[in-house]
Amino acid sequence: MPGNGRQHHVALWKGRRRIAAIAQAILLTALPFITINGQSILRFDIPTLKLYFSGTVFWIRELYLLVGIVLCFLLFIGFITAVFGRVWCGWLCPQTVLLDLSQSLARLINKKQEQLVQRVLLLPFAALVAFTLICYFVPPAETLQSLFLSPIITTFFIVLWIALYLELAFLGRRFCTSICPYAMLQNMLFDKETLVIEYDMSRDSTCMKCDDCVTVCPVGIDIKKGLNSACIACAACIDACITVNEKRHVPPFPDYKGTILRAKSVWLGGVTALAAIGLAALVWSRPPFDVVVTRNAQLLPAGINRYSLTMYNNSSQAINVELTSPDKVVLLGSDTFHLAPFGSVNSSIMVKTSSNNMPDQVELRFTGNGNTAIREIGFF
Repeated sequence: MPGNGRQHHVALWKGRRRIAAIAQAILLTALPFITINGQSILRFDIPTLKLYFSGTVFWIRELYLLVGIVLCFLLFIGFITAVFGRVWCGWLCPQTVLLDLSQSLARLINKKQEQLVQRVLLLPFAALVAFTLICYFVPPAETLQSLFLSPIITTFFIVLWIALYLELAFLGRRFCTSICPYAMLQNMLFDKETLVIEYDMSRDSTCMKCDDCVTVCPVGIDIKKGLNSACIACAACIDACITVNEKRHVPPFPDYKGTILRAKSVWLGGVTALAAIGLAALVWSRPPFDVVVTRNAQLLPAGINRYSLTMYNNSSQAINVELTSPDKVVLLGSDTFHLAPFGSVNSSIMVKTSSNNMPDQVELRFTGNGNTAIREIGFF
């Protein structure tokens, strides 16, 4: 029966959005708690200024890698937006997910007091999001232990909780149409083939003008009036139209329209993939540990220079580093260092040479776990 097929279509769109929303909520909440090599799969550690990502670490000094990460992210966002339109807004955006889930639960609990119940439900939802956000910057175990013991963490949690709750409960969907910077950016990336929800004007005379599509629209637009930049492509209007017209065996008037596989999607996707491959190659080619040596300006007796050493462990394994020099110099200070996994060590070394035969530069060799880092430094 055609009607059964259309009922399945209604359930299909709503079901897909619900599955995507739940999957997104679970993933974003769980990311800080999923560990690889003993660290969160995604976390920016504020005290040490390190970005943990997928089992490796990016130091704040590795600006070229951080720029590469941002570039790949922006290219990916541009690719998704140019091809799939506002699919993020309607299907995966945390704002949409939280409002949709809380609204659905509120209707189940008390449909007559839906708005009030939703605002009550948003209290624990906002608290969970605030806690999760902190875990993206502070180790989750430390956050759990210090949530109401550390004044700094407690303050951040309460401020985030209040800000998120006020935004979700009282600004809600208006944030999407008036403030969200990504929504504004999307308008510049769209073209005539971008996937959008569009009303079929050629069949307007057969539309029943029931306005159910307007009633269910979360941002309150009338899709019958043409494309609107406020549309978040959630497909609620499509499901409403199918429900009304299924007995007439008429296809929905609003529907997804666009061309996914086209020249622009191929080259833009290719550029994004190449950028990601290049970034992966840069990360893969990094040495297990790195060393930064700087000469101190401290005045010392002739023939002696002091150098500051900073060693970084880029791997998940502890590394014991030994410092030597092939030149005719004497190293004064500790010449062995222990680098904890993803850790760093700050130290100093004095280099002494004969005052009668001072070199212009000195070579220092740092050896650990079969790898050697050579640094040539000026000697004065």
